[in-house]
Amino acid sequence: MTKTILITGASSGIGAATAEKFLSEGWNVALIARRLEKLNAVSDGRDNAYAVTCDVTQEAEVVRGFMQAAAHFGRIDVLFNNAGIFPVSGRFDTVTLESWQSSVDVNLTGMFLCAREAFRHMTEDGGRIINNGSISAVTPRANSAAYTATKHAITGLTKSIALDGRDLNICCGQIDIGNARTELVENLIKNADGPMETMDVSDAANAVFHMANLPLDTNVLSMTIMANKMPFVGRG
Repeated sequence: MTKTILITGASSGIGAATAEKFLSEGWNVALIARRLEKLNAVSDGRDNAYAVTCDVTQEAEVVRGFMQAAAHFGRIDVLFNNAGIFPVSGRFDTVTLESWQSSVDVNLTGMFLCAREAFRHMTEDGGRIINNGSISAVTPRANSAAYTATKHAITGLTKSIALDGRDLNICCGQIDIGNARTELVENLIKNADGPMETMDVSDAANAVFHMANLPLDTNVLSMTIMANKMPFVGRG
């Protein structure tokens, strides 16, 4: 039976690269984002792709999007909970409430809503939820308090989902990705003080594919994949 993955934030960056990987491997892929034209560009008319417009911060839209995807493909086996934003950088005392709230709305509440809906669709047959945590879930960049706080929160959310899903054969794990070459990282590079080491985004997509293909008696609770030379490990 062909498996189905639902990918949020699938219109660009890591989400789009991951969608491309799963589509090329013959999976059914439900692509969720706000911009239909971008989703259609990724799906490229393939029969195993299904695009759904959805704002992950809106509960009713998330419920509708998951229902449409499940109705189209028959089931949802895996969620790649990927949608997120990186708000305007700034020293902690300059962080606006608007910037803080937008980060919480998308990066935390949006991921909660999508994970909860996936969990509901998996209670009978099991499944897997993969949360995109980011290396900022462990070690922050400077001037990124709002983003970092939400990504730290995803670690707790991941562990709670894994625990609650244990008796239902619902696995939940987190992938922390460091400096994959996406539009977001390209923007960070432009504003960086020095060179920034990166890796190809396809390597992140391959890591998600590995996690998704594991049997449900096996879980990767936490995976870190990063550009090898980025200054994450060690001390300066």
